[in-house]
Amino acid sequence: MDENRREFMKRGAKAAATIAAAQPLRSLAQANVIGANNRVRVAIIGLRGRGEEHIKTYGALPNVEIAALCDVDDNVMRERLPEAQKLGSHPKTYRDVRKVLDDKSIDAISIATPHHWHSLIAIWACQAGKDVYVEKPCSHNLWEGGQLVRAAAKYNRIVQHGTQSRSTPDIMEAIKKVRGGLVGDVYLSRGLCFKRRDTIGHTPVSPVPAGVDYNLWTGPAPLLPFTKNHFHYNWHWFWDYGNGDLGNQGIHELDIARWGLGLGFPNKISAIGGHFMFDDDQQTPNTLNCAFEYVHPNGKPTLLEFEVRHWDTNHEAGIGMSHKAARPLAETAQGGLGPQEGSYNTVGNIFYGPKGYLAIDGGSGGYRSWMGKDQQPGLSAPATNDDNFANFIACVISRKKEDLNAPIEEGHISAGLAHLANASYRLGRTLNFDPETQLVKNDDEANRLLRDGDRGYRAPFVVPERV
Repeated sequence: MDENRREFMKRGAKAAATIAAAQPLRSLAQANVIGANNRVRVAIIGLRGRGEEHIKTYGALPNVEIAALCDVDDNVMRERLPEAQKLGSHPKTYRDVRKVLDDKSIDAISIATPHHWHSLIAIWACQAGKDVYVEKPCSHNLWEGGQLVRAAAKYNRIVQHGTQSRSTPDIMEAIKKVRGGLVGDVYLSRGLCFKRRDTIGHTPVSPVPAGVDYNLWTGPAPLLPFTKNHFHYNWHWFWDYGNGDLGNQGIHELDIARWGLGLGFPNKISAIGGHFMFDDDQQTPNTLNCAFEYVHPNGKPTLLEFEVRHWDTNHEAGIGMSHKAARPLAETAQGGLGPQEGSYNTVGNIFYGPKGYLAIDGGSGGYRSWMGKDQQPGLSAPATNDDNFANFIACVISRKKEDLNAPIEEGHISAGLAHLANASYRLGRTLNFDPETQLVKNDDEANRLLRDGDRGYRAPFVVPERV
């Protein structure tokens, strides 16, 4: 049995216990939320990249049937359908998500499309009476994230956000220690997204690949001439579709950084950076320094820092180093710097307080702490696997929103931090934000940018004003 299969079986066994515990909580009326044979019938929307992991994980969970697969690219569908069938599912296949939502036999929608589709599909799914798992970030702009939160509440849907760290035991433990005072009152929460990403180059306008419905892929965004850089994966680096690495990999660390503070929206946001090194088609910054200031009712400020960095970097606080290499600095061959001591990436979080600091490794996993002036090793824990999908399914069955580990309300706030920082960067100024109204104070231009990304919505793919 290969390592991946063993991991899926471990997740399935753990999920079985979780879901079994939820079963007695279901009433006769609640039983109608799941399909035949007491199984939750899930449709997976968007099958390339992260969508493949959705297939594998749902396929290993008990009480789940992959009932439908949906993708605008027939070439991707041809690869993924056999994968689902090998896991024992026999899903229907669709190109158009609207056809999936019309299918009354579907209980839940799992969204792994490009970012510009996330909120709209999730809102449509809530309106169609489906529960929703939506990948990070849950929104392409701040306003539509708020609309999704309203839709989830109005239609009483279970909506889980794809920040799976909230269902990862070692990270859950680390946050509990931070909020329990391990390092004292945290004055600085720092998130890191240092990933070695190469140039995307320039790609000319070209014919749409055979088997691709480019109109459906574009959806709410402006319909531009097709180029390869606007399509698979590289769409992340264009404002019409993605949010740069801050809203891509960075959203995980942004969420953890805010989670450790136990705070919501900030009061002041400032971001500065640029698209450095490469002459290519990328629009979003690949180097970005963000600051989010919170002011407590007692007037005490707290700072959340976030940094996006590409290309070569060091391993700050040992993040990105392998466990073998994560030793005291004097014992490492290269002084703890560079890929010789781990991966090329440094992705994670650091929480600083008067007693010491704690680092969470978002790459190799686990956490470590250092205490006192001499930075003596403190509490630590190794990496564990997340159960975000299993938690979602258990809550679909129990109908207990309060048991969600990554509820959409939290996902909206963390995604909102990325949108606010990107808006500050694009406008070249600090934003003073009102967490109650979720509007920038005295700045209509910023609020327009945060409402529709300054591009509007293309009919009929429009996020509704009233959900």
